[in-house]
Amino acid sequence: MRNFLKSRKGIVGIEAAIVLIAFVIVAAALSYVVINMGFYTTQKTKEAMSSGLEESLNALQLDGVVTARTDGNGSIEWLVLPVKLSAGRAAMDLENKTVVVSVYLPNATLLNVYRGVFNETVFGADPITLERVLANMTSLFQSSAEKDYAISLIYNDDGDSVLESTEKAFIIVHLDENPPSGERHTIMPYDIVGIEVKGAKGAALTIERMAPGGMLPNSCISLG
Repeated sequence: MRNFLKSRKGIVGIEAAIVLIAFVIVAAALSYVVINMGFYTTQKTKEAMSSGLEESLNALQLDGVVTARTDGNGSIEWLVLPVKLSAGRAAMDLENKTVVVSVYLPNATLLNVYRGVFNETVFGADPITLERVLANMTSLFQSSAEKDYAISLIYNDDGDSVLESTEKAFIIVHLDENPPSGERHTIMPYDIVGIEVKGAKGAALTIERMAPGGMLPNSCISLG
């Protein structure tokens, strides 16, 4: 009788050990899942924060004075915006499929007038002068149906359409004197104009300026 009881106690102990080991294995598996999900969630949160921060920062920044060129009537026909990459930003492709330039006038909203990069060497504007570039752009787009357009010209470039940290770009906007709508898009004295430049990544660069009074015909004016 005593031998039977001793044997029975041994079996109960083995069963308890098996159950305990099973609990440990299940707990270890659950801990692995929880820890792994924690790492995954942390990584995704980090990626989301990085992406949000990148989208909230401007890819481009203004690098100088906005210059205007008036027409023969003393209203602004051309706008020149000097820009460069913002600090810490990667190189940016300025092709027309990756950049959107919009112009907001008192009497019109011109959405996506960007036409791409102007290669000054190919179009005979090298060495670069503003008058030569504007003359070449006029001849280049004179047969176009839409006379509201914008191009970018990269200074100190290596011949491609990518703006790099050592380079500077000039975004040149032309406003139509005789649009199909009949109401001219040129900027009159004391008009406020807004220009928005949006790349594939980052927040849009927004510039707003007021035209001064007493603008002389066929002259360059600093808009600050």
